[in-house]
Amino acid sequence: MGSGGTMETQTEPIRVERRYPAAPLVGVGVVVLNAQGEVLLAQRGKPPRQGEWSLPGGLIDLGERLADAAVREVWEECAIEIVIGGLIAPFEPIVHDADGRIEYHYVILDFWAKHLRGEAVAQDDATAVAWVPMNQLANYNLRRDTRRMIEDGHALWCEAGGAVGQ
Repeated sequence: MGSGGTMETQTEPIRVERRYPAAPLVGVGVVVLNAQGEVLLAQRGKPPRQGEWSLPGGLIDLGERLADAAVREVWEECAIEIVIGGLIAPFEPIVHDADGRIEYHYVILDFWAKHLRGEAVAQDDATAVAWVPMNQLANYNLRRDTRRMIEDGHALWCEAGGAVGQ
């Protein structure tokens, strides 16, 4: 497993409260596309948004590079190897509770990537995974921002010829 061209370093998982954090938490999301142009979706197993379909991803570890975090998170949640194509855009979900306090605040950098090998299987924070054709995304009740990120990632994948140089 690896994102290509990066050196292995010692990292540590972040041990902070996700709910009512003292500062924004930095994470990654990944639009993974297979050779047919289908996108990999993961059903979230934990709050926030438990049970919703979304992109694989999670918090970066202390000392971990963003692209390495993206590769690791996809491996941990879906058991597949990927190669990063590039950065799509940042995304900043902020969720307030009923009293108006900030309950969740993430800064997520979304990447697009190509599936290299492995059969996608739900594990870790995912309860299910699915390869979804672009014309069937509406069946997964995705959030508008997630849908936009997938569309942007798919466009970048297409511009790259549907493949990442290896």
